[in-house]
Amino acid sequence: MARKGRRMGGGGKKSMLGGGMGAGQGLLQQVQKLQADMLSAQEALKEETVEASVGGGMVSVVMTGDQVVQEIRLSPDVVDPDDVEMLQDLLVAAFNEATERTRKLSEERMAPFASALQGGMGSLGGLLGM
Repeated sequence: MARKGRRMGGGGKKSMLGGGMGAGQGLLQQVQKLQADMLSAQEALKEETVEASVGGGMVSVVMTGDQVVQEIRLSPDVVDPDDVEMLQDLLVAAFNEATERTRKLSEERMAPFASALQGGMGSLGGLLGM
C-alpha cells in the first residue's frame, strides 16, 4: 500500500532530466548552426579582396580576405635600377597595408560570431574561454 501524497518511481526527477536533454539538444543545434555559418563566412572571405596602394599609386597589392596575394601592380616609374631600395620599401609598405586591411575585413565579417559566443549563447562562451 502506497502512502498518501507520495509518488512512485521518482516522477519529478524523470521529467527534469528529460527537459535538460531537450535544452542540451537545442544548444547543440545552435552551436552546429553557428559553426556552419562561421565556415560559410570564412569561405566568403576567400572571395573578397582588398587593395592597398602606396607611393601615390606607384605600387598596389590586391589580396584576398584570407591573405592570399592576387596581384601586384608597379608603375614603370618606380622601377629604377639605381634605387632598388625605394621599390623594396614600397613593396613592404603595400604588403603590410593590404595585410592590415584583410585583418580588419575578417574582424568585421567574424564579429557577429564572436558576439554570439560571448553573450548570445549563455554559458557556452565561458566554456570556450571567451
